Amino acid sequence: MISRSCLLPLLSIGFLSCGHQPPVTPKNVASAPASVPASKPASLPEPQPPIADKRPFIVESPHGNREDPYYWLRDDTRKSADVLAYIKAENSYAQALTRRHRDVEEELYKEMIARLKQDDATVPYFDNGYWYYSRYDEGKQYPVLARKKGSLESPEEVLLDQNELAAGKSFFSVGKWAVSPDGSKLAYAVDTIGRRQFRLHIKDLASGQLLPDTASNLAASLAWANDSRTLFFVERDPTTLRGCKARRHRLGSMRTPALVYEEKDTSYYMSVRRAKSGRYVMIDLDSTVATETRLIRADRPTSKPSIFYPRERDHLYMIEHVGGRYVIGTNWKAKNFRVMQATERTKRRRSRWRELVPHQENAFISRVSAYNDFFAIAERSGGLERVKVFPRRAKPYYIEASEPTFTMRPVDLPDPRVKTLRYRYFSLTTPDSTYEISVATKNKELLKRQPVLGDFDSTNYASEFRFAPADDGIEIPVSLVYKKGTPLDGSAPLLQIAYGSYGSSYPVYFQSSNLSILNRGFVLAIAHVRGGQEMGRSWYDDGKLLKKKNTFTDFIDVTEYLIEKGYAARDKVFARGGSAGGLLMGAIVNMRPDLYRGVIAHVPFVDVVTTMLDESIPLTTNEFNEWGNPKKAEFYDYLLSYSPYDNIADQDYPSLLVTSGLWDSQVQYFEPTKWVAKLRAIKTDRNPLLLVTNIEAGHGGKSGRLRRYRERARDVAFLLMVLKQQDAREGWPRPADQG
Repeated sequence: MISRSCLLPLLSIGFLSCGHQPPVTPKNVASAPASVPASKPASLPEPQPPIADKRPFIVESPHGNREDPYYWLRDDTRKSADVLAYIKAENSYAQALTRRHRDVEEELYKEMIARLKQDDATVPYFDNGYWYYSRYDEGKQYPVLARKKGSLESPEEVLLDQNELAAGKSFFSVGKWAVSPDGSKLAYAVDTIGRRQFRLHIKDLASGQLLPDTASNLAASLAWANDSRTLFFVERDPTTLRGCKARRHRLGSMRTPALVYEEKDTSYYMSVRRAKSGRYVMIDLDSTVATETRLIRADRPTSKPSIFYPRERDHLYMIEHVGGRYVIGTNWKAKNFRVMQATERTKRRRSRWRELVPHQENAFISRVSAYNDFFAIAERSGGLERVKVFPRRAKPYYIEASEPTFTMRPVDLPDPRVKTLRYRYFSLTTPDSTYEISVATKNKELLKRQPVLGDFDSTNYASEFRFAPADDGIEIPVSLVYKKGTPLDGSAPLLQIAYGSYGSSYPVYFQSSNLSILNRGFVLAIAHVRGGQEMGRSWYDDGKLLKKKNTFTDFIDVTEYLIEKGYAARDKVFARGGSAGGLLMGAIVNMRPDLYRGVIAHVPFVDVVTTMLDESIPLTTNEFNEWGNPKKAEFYDYLLSYSPYDNIADQDYPSLLVTSGLWDSQVQYFEPTKWVAKLRAIKTDRNPLLLVTNIEAGHGGKSGRLRRYRERARDVAFLLMVLKQQDAREGWPRPADQG
């Protein structure tokens, strides 16, 4: 399910693996610095922010019209000279204002990069006669996809060197790749803009040549039929970018790829995949409140798709076909999901599905990974995700973990015959670790732990798992990590992060870049607020639609709790969130600006009402069951009551770093841009307000693994420079004459 965050499935099972006005020139743009010197001569004046012009514009709705004087900053072509000038002026201002701390940012970047093992590789997996893996070369930005035939001792065959493909491109991403069943061809989808509109390429692996077969404006979703000559893919709507058409292409055919199925209901997303058994190509249709899967015989690719089980409101399911059966994760009469089994004869007769794992009131099934002789689930209970194994002819068992807060989940492998379960384990102090456990004997082996170079020692850090009380009596899970010796007496700085939307539970995982703040005395906290599914499906239901404000008040209540318990100094609390988590950031700074010293909002979804009123904007119609449809008065009023853009107040705000991507398809660039422009005109404080827009990327920021650490270093540098302020006046000029 694509959302305003990324790929955020409610349940995943059995796969590998968001009419314009004339342009107006903003004030101060012409005088904004075009470039920033390494050091500022004392005689230069302090930089002043660009102030966007106001131009009357009415956003119409059935329940009242609203003025939006910054609507002109929306330009769907992304070519308006005046809009681009404003964005670039904001970038220049951010550079100028932070130039004194550029050496700190560079120091942070170097220490983050120094922790990476740059010539690294993934754990190989076996599929149809080959061992597949990807590896990085020293100093390179992108992975090399490779395989070895039969044995890991065999010579390496490079399938795709992404560094070669990315040469000369400012952005590059391979969204999906798939090898044909006979191993002779590689299909892959490439995005060179950042808008997640992929172009298909097919490579003959024997000759290394690209075939002339191609297609554009695709979702990152591919599946081969058994003949290794027929490929299925998903075409996007060119305006809304919704994946809506499943097409079939036979290699060598000059005809337009055949339309296999078109989804007319605009609330559904579409993807295609190949069943683990190899018997079917599956078309998955997902909305917030219903799912449906259609089956195509993989050995008869021109056959008409058949429905596995018809869509039904409030019935979510996901299937895998393996071992001559369908394994089904379903919420039918099971709010927290259960696992069931069906055959060809019983698949359309739900009453005859056989239960494999019953529903539990206190445990939510978030993932299912199925094989011929066993299956495994990722189960969330008590706020933590753990793995339970179900052998076909033996008692089920949990895989044990020893740390107070962690994430454990099965790795879904393509070979259905395996006798071992591969799973990943990570925590706030333990780097990403890949294990395999014998299903029969329970003997486990550590295949790889992500290396962290330098003097890192996990025993130097401590993690905790606590519950913070909310105002309504609910207890909110909180994961904490800090370096041992950090004072927990109310004097430490705190960075609190959260997401809280789409039922996406915030994973507890290790990031080596976080060591840069932990080693500088920060406490890091993950607030598992309502809107995710950490405490079951009801946790999600209590944080969406007309209960969305619970997400915001939960975050604030966690902050107050951590201050009260001595984990943070009241004047040193920072917050960070992205996309729908950026909406959370926008809400809390309106509601409790006094509580946070600084806030980082990445690609924030902040113009909620205007966006949800406009069905031409990507993701809008798909998400009425997440946010509510503002064409209905009840939802209009509720959305308007918390929309960050609409609730900016004449008050002091924390220091803010806001990021955006010009080509973002999930949160359009103009949302954070308008938000910042309006904040500049209304807020009363002297604190910095920085907008950094990536001109050459979309929702996920810059491509390339090393470039991403530049952005992480920038974020930490922002925290440190705000923390270094003695008071609101030192080092930060007051924007003058904003008009």
